[in-house]
Formats: sequence, structure tokens, C-alpha cells
Amino acid sequence: MFVSQRMSRIKPSPTLAVSARAAELKAQGQDIISLGAGEPDFDTPDHIKLAATIALSEGKTKYTVVEGTVALRQAIVEKFKKEDDLDYDLNQIIVSAGAKQVIFNAFLASLNPEDEVIIPAPYWVSYPDMVEIAEGVPVIVRCLPEGELKLTPDLLSEAITPKSKWLVLNSPNNPSGMAYSRKELEALAEVIRGVPHLNVISDDIYERLIFDGLKFATLAQVAPDLKDRILTVNGVSKTYAMTGWRIGYGAGPVELIDVMTTLQSQSTSNACTISQVAAVAALKGPQDFIKEWSKVYTERRDAAHEILSQTPGLHCFMPHGAFYLYPSCVELMGKKTPAGAIISSDTDVATYLLDSVGVAVVPGISFGLSPYFRISYATDTKLLLEGCHRISQAISLLR
Repeated sequence: MFVSQRMSRIKPSPTLAVSARAAELKAQGQDIISLGAGEPDFDTPDHIKLAATIALSEGKTKYTVVEGTVALRQAIVEKFKKEDDLDYDLNQIIVSAGAKQVIFNAFLASLNPEDEVIIPAPYWVSYPDMVEIAEGVPVIVRCLPEGELKLTPDLLSEAITPKSKWLVLNSPNNPSGMAYSRKELEALAEVIRGVPHLNVISDDIYERLIFDGLKFATLAQVAPDLKDRILTVNGVSKTYAMTGWRIGYGAGPVELIDVMTTLQSQSTSNACTISQVAAVAALKGPQDFIKEWSKVYTERRDAAHEILSQTPGLHCFMPHGAFYLYPSCVELMGKKTPAGAIISSDTDVATYLLDSVGVAVVPGISFGLSPYFRISYATDTKLLLEGCHRISQAISLLR
């Protein structure tokens, strides 16, 4: 009697469920390596923690304005100008409790029943459920291996209808790690220009985690004529190892930011005041550690990719960003485990890996594209490589 009908439309986060199951087994004394959670294993840099400590000592523990402090929004404006060549005013910025809340607010503030949101798969697990909560309709577009699991202009054109309201673009992508080039974004922009009722959420949360000398590009930068139809979303969680600080931000047209702010004023109000101070220090402080962390991520990626690519039955693109590998396991379908169980889905693969060799991965069905599974290499290098070797060993036993 206490559960609303809307709750039947959504499910708990699969990535958190995998992490919880792995933690439960570990607590029982089992030797578990969790490669499920998308969270940097680095600690928040000291200068950021110091800024928070000073703020506490100075009593900066009161409410702020709902949309975020002027200091933080100004730092965000400066970040967009310096790093992305994008000009925004303070009233075009909102700060929320993580990038997730920014996107949630955008959907809830803008979607009417039956409005459609185009979501390329593989996608971050929360997008479709947030659309469902807002009474919209997720339109899932399966991206193809020949296109490196990225949305193409043809696939986008086929998905557009008169009810299309948003397109969600995530680059670098979670879970695939693939990033859109400037040329690829320009091609998508050409399609979007011809559909005046289609807006874009550009989820750039992995912007600074891009490798191999590639230069990040975001849609509002590539297609400035579309800027008034784009909500650019980012945050400090991934770049600065601040997942628990819960600070995300969005930049977009004033009309949208205003209604998102009104919605937030009646839900959470402002993001944590101390975290906002810390986020200013993150955005305005030293950035040299990012290059050092990226080097570590690249080394981990390369080593893990080599092990998985040499495993018969797995095929894996070399990702250019984020901190994930997303190997295809299509060749494992129909095989038998040593216990005689038939592998018929990527969920079966994930279950087999956890039960047989104690490695937790997230099945591709969680990301809307099967049969794949995701591993996170944002973990201790030794554990990562041990986990990949265990995966390879377990798969070699399938017949």
C-alpha cells in the first residue's frame, strides 16, 4: 500500500547491486576481486580536502542559494571557457548533488508524458530509469560493433519521431570507454539541426579521462548554433576522485536552468556547502595530478586489454577514455561451465565469473547491449591484473 505505481517502472542500479553482492561474499571470507564499480581508487587530492577543512573551521556550514554558490558557479563558467571554449553566464549554471541529479532534474523538469528520449546503447544504467520516472519514453538505439559502439547519423535519423525531445550523448562513454571525435559530433549535429524539437544532454563526466593524445570535444563547442538546445553536464566525481562529495553541474539555456532550479528548491535544495567549497578548489587548483593519474589508467587499460584480447571467446575494443573495458562475449553463448550449466547470456557469464573465480563484473544487459560485460580498471593494478587472469582462466574452462 505504500509503493507508488511509478516504482514499478524502475529497478535498482545494477552496478551497485554487483558491488553489494561482491562485498557480501567478501564479508563471508571469500576471495573476491570487484571490478564492478565505476569509482577511482585514488584519494581526493590534499589541497581539495584542505579547502574543505578550512571551510569547516570558518563555519561555512549554512545553506547556500539553491543553484550553487556564486564562487562555484563562477569557477564553472571559467572552466567551460578555458577548457571547452564555451561562454556561459552565471544564470546558465546549476550545481546539484552529483551529475546524476542534474540529469534527473532536467528530465523531470522538461518531460511530458510520452515524450521520447533517444538513448544510444550501451548506456549508463540510470538514463532509462530516470526517463521512466519522469513519465517519458526511453528510445534505445543499439549501436553497432562496426561503428565502435557509437551513435551514427543514420541510427539517429531512424530513431527520431515527432515525439523526440532529448538525445543523450555520453562521451567518453560508460561502459564502453569509446569517445566521439569532433568529426563524429559534427555529423550528428547536422542531423540535429534538421529537427528543431530535439534537444541534447551532453554527459561529459569523463571529459578529463581521455587518452592516447586525443583531444576532447563536446557538442556545444562543435556546433555553437545548437548551444541553446544543449544541456552540458559535468562534475568533479571522476576527474578529481570526489565521488562521495556529490557535486555535479549543468550548463544550458536560462529557461531550462530556471525550472531545474525550481524543482531542486522543492527537493534537495542546495548541494552540500562544504563540498561546494571543495569543488572550487578542485576546479581552480593544481591540475597536474590528472596527467599522472591518466598515465596510470592508460597502463592499467593496456595491460588488462592485452589479457582479455588474448582470451579465446572475448573481443574488446581499445577504449580511448573513462576507465572501463567492455568485451564482447558473444562467442561464449551456448558453452558449458565445468558444472554443466549452459551460458546463454552475459548475466550467466557474470554469475559464472563471480561463483567460479571470485571476480565481480557487470553484465552488458545492465547497459542495454548484450552480450558484453564491463570491467572497471579504476582499481589497484595488482588486483586488476589478477582479476583479468582469473577471468581468462575461467573462460578457458568453458566447453
